[in-house]
Amino acid sequence: MLTGVKIIDFTNYLPGPFATLRLAELGAEVIKIEGPNGDPARHVEPMGKGQGVIFTSNNRGKHSHFLNLKDTTDLNKVKELILEADVIIESFRPGVMKRLTLDYETIQTYHPTIVYCSLVGYGENTLYSTFGSHDLNYMAISGMLAQWKDDKGRPIHPSQQIADLVGGIVASERVLAGLVQRGINGKGSYHQVSMADTMTALMGNHHLVHQVTEMKQGVEVLAGTIVNYCLYETSDGRYMALGALEKKFWQSFCLAVEHPEWIACHMMKVSDPVYKQVSAVFKEQSFTDWIGVSEQVDCCLTPVLEIDEVPKSSYHQQRGNFVYDDNWSCIQQYSDLRNPQKKK
Repeated sequence: MLTGVKIIDFTNYLPGPFATLRLAELGAEVIKIEGPNGDPARHVEPMGKGQGVIFTSNNRGKHSHFLNLKDTTDLNKVKELILEADVIIESFRPGVMKRLTLDYETIQTYHPTIVYCSLVGYGENTLYSTFGSHDLNYMAISGMLAQWKDDKGRPIHPSQQIADLVGGIVASERVLAGLVQRGINGKGSYHQVSMADTMTALMGNHHLVHQVTEMKQGVEVLAGTIVNYCLYETSDGRYMALGALEKKFWQSFCLAVEHPEWIACHMMKVSDPVYKQVSAVFKEQSFTDWIGVSEQVDCCLTPVLEIDEVPKSSYHQQRGNFVYDDNWSCIQQYSDLRNPQKKK
């Protein structure tokens, strides 16, 4: 749907590249401006297993130009590319693009229809505005990180960069909104997306729940407090996610495991004796057996898959969500198949 849209991408690492990846998958042409040594993500080496995995995951289907923005000749090349572009997205610290004369105020004087998005950590006019920051910082300052704690009340370090990825999604959303507005009134626009603010926005339910109930973990019934919406261990130490919030799904589950007497226990708390009974039933069968149940009974039951199991699952295979790249011997998300002409 974005065929004919040209994007100049000045971003590195994860949030910005993920944003422009989403736009590239919709058909946009993304021209990635990298420094002489390339995006630092090219050199991220995961545990001695080879370089560039993070870069490859988030920059497929783009065209890179290696330029030194402090060099006048290279800077002029960038400005020529901008004249033909529809969108600019950058993720430098505030003030960097202005020093390079690549800020929105400067560019819009000669390209008034440009849609310009700055993806930043903390936004403007705060004590943190010019500070370095990463995903863990945004998770922490938004209150999101405190939502997952161990049995001693310590926050659990996440293994997924949630703030970076959600920030990228919001940035792509704002770019699309800018393109829609331009289509309506012919004008360009400037957008600043703060990843810390984005994560804080995701906590809206939690803030309102806390004001009303003083509970800090959001909606109580969604926080592992009731028997029909909980994680259960199998006989081989794996876990299944039961999300049977609605009574019809809970009833389907109860009948499937031949315990109709549990139907009346819908929405019971995990402190109720029925929780131990349900847990005991889950421990009677293996993870594989329960996957079989989840694929036959409509009761909101799914396996908690490890990363190496995801591509092999029946759901993802039926959706065609993964394809192997022989050059990298790693899994590429199937969104590449939507734009085969851009696949490297």
